[in-house]
Amino acid sequence: MPPMTLPLARLVAASLAACAVQASVQAQAPVTPTAVPHAAGIIRLRSANSFDETVARLKSDVAAKGVRFFDQIDQTALGAGADLKIRRSTLVLFGNPPLGVQFLQSNPYAGLDWPVRMLVTEDVDGSIWVAWTDFAFIANRYAIADRSAQFKMASEVAQSIASAATSR
Repeated sequence: MPPMTLPLARLVAASLAACAVQASVQAQAPVTPTAVPHAAGIIRLRSANSFDETVARLKSDVAAKGVRFFDQIDQTALGAGADLKIRRSTLVLFGNPPLGVQFLQSNPYAGLDWPVRMLVTEDVDGSIWVAWTDFAFIANRYAIADRSAQFKMASEVAQSIASAATSR
C-alpha cells in the first residue's frame, strides 16, 4: 500500500479530530471545546486567565477535587536548557488511581495516556489554552469497550478541571 500524501494525511487527521470533538461536545455540553489543527483526539479550551494563573487554577482544582497531582513539567524551560526556544508550555499530570487503573485493566497500553495530561500553552497572539486528550478518543485508541461509565466520569472530571482553570 503506498504511503499517504501529506494533504490526505492532514484531511484524515482533521476528520478524526472533528469526530472526537463532536463526540466530546455531545457528552459534555457545558464546555465548548475547539479542535486542535493537526492533532487528532485533542480538545482545548481558551483561558480567560494569564498563563501562570491558568496553571495555578488547574492545579488548585485538581487538589480541591481530591485528585492526585503527579507532576508539572515546564516544557519551555526544557527547551531553553537545550538552547531551543518554544512558546510557553507546561504539562500537568494528575489522576485518580482507582478510576484510571481500570483503563489499564482493560488494556495495559492505556498507560501511555494515563495519568491524565493537561497542557497549558500560549499562542503567538498571547492566547492561553488548556488542552487534553478526549477520553472517547482514548477509549477508541485502545479498543476499550467495557468501561463506558468510567470514561464518562473521566471526561466529566477533565471538563470540570479545564473549565475551572480557564474561567474567571
